[in-house]
Amino acid sequence: MPFLKKISSAASDSELVEEYKTSGSLDILGELYQRYMELVYGVCLKYLKDPEDAKDGVINIFEELVGKLRKHNVDNFKGWLYQLTKNHCLMKLRKHKTVPVNIDLSFMQFEENVHLDDELNKEENFKQMQYCIGQLIQQQRQVIELFYLKGKCYKEIAEITEIEVNKVRSSIQNGRRNLKICMALRQAQDEKINK
Repeated sequence: MPFLKKISSAASDSELVEEYKTSGSLDILGELYQRYMELVYGVCLKYLKDPEDAKDGVINIFEELVGKLRKHNVDNFKGWLYQLTKNHCLMKLRKHKTVPVNIDLSFMQFEENVHLDDELNKEENFKQMQYCIGQLIQQQRQVIELFYLKGKCYKEIAEITEIEVNKVRSSIQNGRRNLKICMALRQAQDEKINK
Protein backbone atom coordinates (compact mmCIF):
# COMPACT_ATOMS: atom_id res chain seq x y z
CA MET A 1 0.00 0.00 0.00
CA PRO A 2 1.59 3.28 -1.06
CA PHE A 3 0.38 5.24 1.97
CA LEU A 4 2.20 2.88 4.35
CA LYS A 5 5.92 2.99 5.04
CA LYS A 6 7.87 0.30 6.83
CA ILE A 7 9.69 0.99 10.08
CA SER A 8 11.42 -1.96 11.70
CA SER A 9 12.60 -2.43 15.25
CA ALA A 10 14.07 -5.36 17.15
CA ALA A 11 11.78 -4.77 20.16
CA SER A 12 8.82 -7.16 20.63
CA ASP A 13 5.20 -6.01 20.63
CA SER A 14 4.98 -6.46 24.41
CA GLU A 15 8.11 -4.36 24.97
CA LEU A 16 6.78 -1.58 22.77
CA VAL A 17 3.37 -1.66 24.51
CA GLU A 18 5.03 -1.33 27.93
CA GLU A 19 7.35 1.40 26.70
CA TYR A 20 4.38 3.34 25.25
CA LYS A 21 2.38 2.98 28.47
CA THR A 22 5.34 4.32 30.44
CA SER A 23 6.41 7.15 28.14
CA GLY A 24 3.26 8.00 26.16
CA SER A 25 5.50 8.51 23.13
CA LEU A 26 3.58 8.59 19.85
CA ASP A 27 6.77 7.57 18.03
CA ILE A 28 6.81 4.28 19.93
CA LEU A 29 3.10 3.74 19.34
CA GLY A 30 3.61 4.58 15.67
CA GLU A 31 6.42 2.03 15.42
CA LEU A 32 4.21 -0.64 16.99
CA TYR A 33 1.17 0.27 14.90
CA GLN A 34 3.23 0.33 11.70
CA ARG A 35 3.75 -3.44 12.01
CA TYR A 36 0.03 -4.08 11.73
CA MET A 37 -1.24 -1.28 9.51
CA GLU A 38 -1.72 -3.67 6.59
CA LEU A 39 -3.76 -5.97 8.84
CA VAL A 40 -5.87 -3.03 10.01
CA TYR A 41 -6.34 -1.83 6.42
CA GLY A 42 -7.33 -5.34 5.29
CA VAL A 43 -9.90 -5.74 8.07
CA CYS A 44 -11.32 -2.28 7.38
CA LEU A 45 -11.55 -3.03 3.66
CA LYS A 46 -13.25 -6.35 4.37
CA TYR A 47 -15.98 -4.72 6.44
CA LEU A 48 -16.30 -1.26 4.89
CA LYS A 49 -15.89 -2.35 1.22
CA ASP A 50 -14.39 0.98 0.18
CA PRO A 51 -10.63 1.70 -0.06
CA GLU A 52 -10.99 5.33 1.02
CA ASP A 53 -13.12 4.41 4.04
CA ALA A 54 -10.56 1.73 4.90
CA LYS A 55 -7.73 4.30 4.80
CA ASP A 56 -9.77 6.60 7.04
CA GLY A 57 -10.32 3.65 9.36
CA VAL A 58 -6.56 3.06 9.65
CA ILE A 59 -6.09 6.66 10.78
CA ASN A 60 -9.09 6.66 13.14
CA ILE A 61 -8.01 3.43 14.79
CA PHE A 62 -4.53 4.86 15.45
CA GLU A 63 -6.23 7.82 17.14
CA GLU A 64 -8.28 5.39 19.26
CA LEU A 65 -5.12 3.52 20.20
CA VAL A 66 -3.56 6.62 21.71
CA GLY A 67 -6.02 6.51 24.64
CA LYS A 68 -7.22 2.91 24.74
CA LEU A 69 -3.84 1.18 24.78
CA ARG A 70 -2.84 3.03 27.96
CA LYS A 71 -6.11 2.03 29.70
CA HIS A 72 -6.16 -1.68 28.82
CA ASN A 73 -3.92 -4.54 29.87
CA VAL A 74 -2.88 -6.03 26.51
CA ASP A 75 -1.06 -9.38 26.39
CA ASN A 76 -1.45 -10.07 22.66
CA PHE A 77 -1.31 -6.76 20.80
CA LYS A 78 -2.04 -8.21 17.36
CA GLY A 79 -5.20 -10.01 18.52
CA TRP A 80 -6.34 -7.04 20.57
CA LEU A 81 -5.77 -4.66 17.64
CA TYR A 82 -7.68 -6.99 15.31
CA GLN A 83 -10.67 -6.97 17.67
CA LEU A 84 -10.45 -3.20 18.11
CA THR A 85 -10.41 -2.77 14.32
CA LYS A 86 -13.34 -5.12 13.82
CA ASN A 87 -15.37 -3.32 16.50
CA HIS A 88 -14.52 0.05 14.96
CA CYS A 89 -15.77 -1.10 11.55
CA LEU A 90 -18.94 -2.65 12.95
CA MET A 91 -19.74 0.53 14.86
CA LYS A 92 -19.21 2.58 11.72
CA LEU A 93 -21.50 0.28 9.73
CA ARG A 94 -24.13 0.36 12.49
CA LYS A 95 -23.93 4.14 12.62
CA HIS A 96 -24.59 4.40 8.88
CA LYS A 97 -27.52 1.97 9.02
CA THR A 98 -29.41 3.98 11.60
CA VAL A 99 -29.49 7.20 9.59
CA PRO A 100 -33.16 8.06 9.12
CA VAL A 101 -34.22 8.34 5.51
CA ASN A 102 -37.31 10.15 4.34
CA ILE A 103 -38.90 8.33 1.45
CA ASP A 104 -41.48 9.87 -0.82
CA LEU A 105 -43.98 7.03 -1.22
CA SER A 106 -45.36 8.54 -4.42
CA PHE A 107 -42.19 7.42 -6.22
CA MET A 108 -42.49 3.81 -5.08
CA GLN A 109 -44.20 1.00 -6.92
CA PHE A 110 -46.14 -1.28 -4.66
CA GLU A 111 -45.91 -5.04 -5.04
CA GLU A 112 -49.53 -5.39 -6.14
CA ASN A 113 -48.99 -2.98 -9.05
CA VAL A 114 -45.71 -4.58 -10.09
CA HIS A 115 -47.26 -8.03 -9.95
CA LEU A 116 -50.26 -6.86 -11.99
CA ASP A 117 -47.96 -5.23 -14.57
CA ASP A 118 -45.95 -8.46 -14.84
CA GLU A 119 -49.11 -10.50 -15.34
CA LEU A 120 -50.37 -8.12 -18.02
CA ASN A 121 -47.00 -8.23 -19.81
CA LYS A 122 -46.96 -12.04 -19.67
CA GLU A 123 -50.52 -12.18 -21.02
CA GLU A 124 -49.64 -9.78 -23.85
CA ASN A 125 -46.49 -11.75 -24.71
CA PHE A 126 -48.50 -14.97 -24.70
CA LYS A 127 -51.07 -13.47 -27.09
CA GLN A 128 -48.27 -12.30 -29.40
CA MET A 129 -46.64 -15.72 -29.27
CA GLN A 130 -49.92 -17.45 -30.12
CA TYR A 131 -50.36 -15.12 -33.07
CA CYS A 132 -46.78 -15.71 -34.25
CA ILE A 133 -47.06 -19.50 -33.89
CA GLY A 134 -50.11 -19.26 -36.14
CA GLN A 135 -47.99 -17.46 -38.74
CA LEU A 136 -45.41 -20.28 -38.99
CA ILE A 137 -45.52 -22.79 -41.83
CA GLN A 138 -47.36 -26.02 -40.93
CA GLN A 139 -44.26 -28.18 -40.24
CA GLN A 140 -42.57 -25.55 -38.04
CA ARG A 141 -45.81 -24.83 -36.15
CA GLN A 142 -46.37 -28.54 -35.48
CA VAL A 143 -42.85 -29.26 -34.16
CA ILE A 144 -42.75 -26.02 -32.08
CA GLU A 145 -46.07 -26.92 -30.41
CA LEU A 146 -44.95 -30.49 -29.74
CA PHE A 147 -41.53 -29.48 -28.43
CA TYR A 148 -42.34 -26.37 -26.36
CA LEU A 149 -45.99 -26.69 -25.46
CA LYS A 150 -46.30 -30.46 -25.06
CA GLY A 151 -42.73 -31.16 -23.91
CA LYS A 152 -41.94 -33.85 -26.47
CA CYS A 153 -38.33 -34.78 -27.33
CA TYR A 154 -36.90 -34.86 -30.87
CA LYS A 155 -37.36 -38.61 -31.18
CA GLU A 156 -41.01 -38.51 -30.07
CA ILE A 157 -41.71 -35.64 -32.47
CA ALA A 158 -40.08 -37.59 -35.29
CA GLU A 159 -42.33 -40.57 -34.56
CA ILE A 160 -45.50 -38.47 -34.31
CA THR A 161 -44.84 -36.38 -37.44
CA GLU A 162 -42.99 -39.04 -39.44
CA ILE A 163 -40.17 -36.53 -40.06
CA GLU A 164 -36.47 -37.41 -39.68
CA VAL A 165 -34.88 -36.36 -36.35
CA ASN A 166 -32.42 -34.00 -38.10
CA LYS A 167 -35.30 -32.29 -39.92
CA VAL A 168 -37.21 -32.02 -36.62
CA ARG A 169 -34.20 -30.28 -35.05
CA SER A 170 -33.87 -27.99 -38.07
CA SER A 171 -37.60 -27.17 -38.09
CA ILE A 172 -37.48 -26.29 -34.37
CA GLN A 173 -34.49 -24.01 -34.90
CA ASN A 174 -36.04 -22.32 -37.92
CA GLY A 175 -39.40 -22.04 -36.18
CA ARG A 176 -37.80 -20.51 -33.09
CA ARG A 177 -35.91 -18.00 -35.24
CA ASN A 178 -39.11 -17.09 -37.12
CA LEU A 179 -40.98 -16.71 -33.82
CA LYS A 180 -38.33 -14.31 -32.52
CA ILE A 181 -38.53 -12.25 -35.71
CA CYS A 182 -42.32 -12.17 -35.60
CA MET A 183 -42.37 -11.26 -31.87
CA ALA A 184 -39.84 -8.47 -32.41
CA LEU A 185 -41.87 -7.05 -35.29
CA ARG A 186 -45.08 -7.19 -33.24
CA GLN A 187 -43.38 -5.50 -30.31
CA ALA A 188 -41.99 -2.77 -32.57
CA GLN A 189 -45.47 -2.22 -34.02
CA ASP A 190 -46.98 -1.99 -30.53
CA GLU A 191 -44.35 0.51 -29.43
CA LYS A 192 -44.97 2.59 -32.55
CA ILE A 193 -48.72 2.60 -31.86
CA ASN A 194 -48.24 3.51 -28.17
CA LYS A 195 -46.06 6.57 -29.00
